[in-house]
Amino acid sequence: MKLRGAASKLRRGTLKLRGRGTWLGAGAVALAVPAMFFSRRFARLLFEHHDDALIALQWMPGVGVLLGSLASRRKSGPPPPLYESESMRVVRDAVAKVAPTGATVVLRGETGVGKELVARDVHDSSLRRTRPFVKINCAALPSELLEAELFGYERGAFTGAEARKRGRFEHADGGTLLLDEVGELPPELQPKLLHVLQDGEFFRIGGTQPIRCDVRVLAATNRDLESAVEAGEFRQDLYYRLNVVEIRIPPLRERPEHIPALVEYFQRRFVTEYGQPAAVSAATLELFRGYDWPGNVRELENMMRRIAVLGSDDHVADELRSRARARVALDGAMSGRATDAEVRGLKEISREAAREAEGAVLLAALERAGWNRLHAARILGISYRSLLYKLADHRLRPPARGAGGGSVA
Repeated sequence: MKLRGAASKLRRGTLKLRGRGTWLGAGAVALAVPAMFFSRRFARLLFEHHDDALIALQWMPGVGVLLGSLASRRKSGPPPPLYESESMRVVRDAVAKVAPTGATVVLRGETGVGKELVARDVHDSSLRRTRPFVKINCAALPSELLEAELFGYERGAFTGAEARKRGRFEHADGGTLLLDEVGELPPELQPKLLHVLQDGEFFRIGGTQPIRCDVRVLAATNRDLESAVEAGEFRQDLYYRLNVVEIRIPPLRERPEHIPALVEYFQRRFVTEYGQPAAVSAATLELFRGYDWPGNVRELENMMRRIAVLGSDDHVADELRSRARARVALDGAMSGRATDAEVRGLKEISREAAREAEGAVLLAALERAGWNRLHAARILGISYRSLLYKLADHRLRPPARGAGGGSVA
């Protein structure tokens, strides 16, 4: 079925969804949109011919949100494997139970464990899966901007408000809103969030009419909310309203059996992105298993990206061995067996390993980009200004004509 043809049939009311035996009348277009997304063939066509879909179907009620979500997933690719360990299968079972209920959920875990991925799974497993999934980081914006992002504002509400703006709650209407880092929500915004959760309505900044919304709220945090309540930094009534169901996502160090599946996922992803495999030897994989991963899955992703850029896992393996030696020295210091020289050398060991690895990654990216610094910055996923700073710090210069490469000082 061609997408343009499908759109034409929808417009005429003559589209039949195979396997369901349902003929859609001209007035049932809005109902057809969610149903179409349950058709595997149609979903595959949308994924493969997304640009045509935007042209052919953008006029349909409700399809814009779905295509926006599709575009986001198409850009980022399939998500990493979530439930490849016993402890994560406990999380999967909890998601399966809570997703259909519509209850508010607090997702707890350290930074980088995959709280947003679990939140998306809750949404995708719920009755709201055909509606928007919207997220906002409560720690990323100052209070005034965060309020405007959450609730929107009316024209003239403040200097620079030249037009009405809808907030995240309005964009998420009928769907799910993820409040990431909810423990950092400013005290002055906590009563307003509580009001939305209790009454299902809010006011835009500068507005006089309440706006109704039907939004399921998921909250993610790496903070001890109970301690924040005791310290008076987080409202107790808001805590109870949010914490209807709690799902704890274990850190990566507690699920080393999950690492091989994640490594394979990042290998598939980065071979497409960088054009060469992120090969990981058995010895390096064992180092991965023994490492404590303070940055969790995000840190593993960073290391796999580095391997893909460099085309080798040697630098990563050397860095992990240096960190292991530093930990042994630290353990000895804690037990009183280390010498003063060993204690003083801990920070130097870590700094040296990190600096050497960064210099090697920079050089590999520059060589791949033909020393085009703008292209190298894109490869590394950093700003051009940051790249210039790092080049100066590492004293990296383009090679002279006829020379083999740059130098790392």
